[in-house]
Amino acid sequence: MNDGKTTQTDFRLADPAQFARNMAKVFEQAAQIARNLAETPPNPQAAFESQVTPAEQVMKTLGAVAQSYASDPQKLMDAQMKLWASYGELWQSAWRKALGEEVGPVAAPERGDKRFTDKDWQQNTVFDFLKQFYLLSARWAGDLVKDADGIDDHTRHKARFYVDQITNAVSPSNFALTNPEVLRTTLARNGANLIEGLKNLEADLKAGRGRLRIKQTDLSAFELGKNVATTPGKVVFQNDTFQLIQYSPTTERVSEIPLLIVPPWINKYYILDLNPKKSFVRWATEQGLTVFVVSWVNPDEKHGHKTFADYMRDGFLTALDKTLEATAAPKANVIGYCVGGSLVAASLGYLAAKGDDRVNSVTFFTTQVDFEKAGDLKVFVDTEQIEWAEGRMKDKGYLAGRHVADAFNMLRSNDLIWSYVVNNYMLGKEPMPFDLLYWNSDSTRMPAGVHSQYLRECYLNNRLAHAQMTLDGVRIDLKKVKLPIYNLAAREDHIAPLASVFRLAENFGGETRMVVSGSGHIAGVVNPPEAQKYQYWTNEKGASTLEDWLKGATEHPGSWWPDWLAWITPRSGKKVKARVPGSGKLPALEDAPGSYVLVKAE
Repeated sequence: MNDGKTTQTDFRLADPAQFARNMAKVFEQAAQIARNLAETPPNPQAAFESQVTPAEQVMKTLGAVAQSYASDPQKLMDAQMKLWASYGELWQSAWRKALGEEVGPVAAPERGDKRFTDKDWQQNTVFDFLKQFYLLSARWAGDLVKDADGIDDHTRHKARFYVDQITNAVSPSNFALTNPEVLRTTLARNGANLIEGLKNLEADLKAGRGRLRIKQTDLSAFELGKNVATTPGKVVFQNDTFQLIQYSPTTERVSEIPLLIVPPWINKYYILDLNPKKSFVRWATEQGLTVFVVSWVNPDEKHGHKTFADYMRDGFLTALDKTLEATAAPKANVIGYCVGGSLVAASLGYLAAKGDDRVNSVTFFTTQVDFEKAGDLKVFVDTEQIEWAEGRMKDKGYLAGRHVADAFNMLRSNDLIWSYVVNNYMLGKEPMPFDLLYWNSDSTRMPAGVHSQYLRECYLNNRLAHAQMTLDGVRIDLKKVKLPIYNLAAREDHIAPLASVFRLAENFGGETRMVVSGSGHIAGVVNPPEAQKYQYWTNEKGASTLEDWLKGATEHPGSWWPDWLAWITPRSGKKVKARVPGSGKLPALEDAPGSYVLVKAE
């Protein structure tokens, strides 16, 4: 019988003697790790590079919120009284639950919060109280930021982000004695899980050379070209900026107009070719399209001088030239993904100004051209922080891959940081093999010039949207781009928010088909039809605001890929004999996935 209280067997120590021996090993192992860290020569550069944002920026921002309340003591007192009132309500609720009454929660986790899924967070009175106490406190801290007077929107946004990081870190789910699953496992296994967890911690510290690099998946389970990035093809061109991959046809006849995919250089291209079942590249090839993909170089010191204009000229425009040269086609259809899409958009403005009409249509995957509503990434963008980042890139000419990865992990710290702290170090488990997380851990560096210009031109000053960006002496006006556009946004995107991506159509002069996929920045894009997951929305009438668009939208089950295929097929020309990579004017240089994608960032 379960009366809502904890039974004696839930948290019973299996073998006290073995537990004592194992805890002695835990203390000995922890002491050895501490000694190793103490004996490791200090590396100021590594400590510097481990910062995602300057510490003084955090203190200054939170100080502005504190100052707001210091100048209005009554408001602070009212906020404190509100907090204590919620604690009182929780205390009464906990007593009623302990006495066997059925009571609803005073505070409940938000939808999608996986931290409190263990049964004891609901059934055990103590852990339920801890959970709700934490949630009330965390939301109160967030309300302090929201209700602070006299601070600008950017400071408020940063403060809320920093407060979220702090409250995420101090969640009771992140501590062994206040996490029921960890406590139950520790007692049942006599602390053996903590021994294994410390081994995992030591391995991660060694992998990061003294800096903690949390392992999110079993990296040994994957190998590029073997079980990841396996679609057959050839590298048919390369320069010091990218390799161009042409994929082998699987149909006897193909559409005349080829498809050129431009992924972001922030990550590697094979997110679109994870495995045969998930590969957009393979699927598009099977639909009778001649597919080309840009595989960006993983930059080092010699690439530091490159600019956004260089990535346009030596990257996208050169890839377009070579795609048409390889196929002898008059035009190409283009896909741009994330920052790759921003580059494509700016390049299309450049081509329009030059009267170049070799692009037939453009598809954007989760792409921003108007950065006013760019979401939490804007937390890292203001003049002070950009200058700080530029200082970090000055010596080497690039931003370290680990910095980029850490910044993106912080956007979802509960899922991408703290869940692995619990799993790896407290439960003592190895993370499961997962190709998406393998890709996520395969970080890339950022060339100093490209990164600086992108942050300043797009995020800070929003010049692309205001027709104020200049590339190679040409002013970029997206209204001059009259191409048909397929604009894919993801409803739960935390990197390119739906509200931001929706604005893309307002900036171009052509007709746009807007489609919203379920899930987020990656899963919303990489959603093959066979998986029968998620959904997508369309609105054939369109709307001027996102709210009205969503109200009038029609929901469709499953993948948006067939919808895109129906859109791109009539824009792909007549059928011609399939092109074998290397049989045209561009010789095959090496097999896909090519050598550039194999280069690892530190």
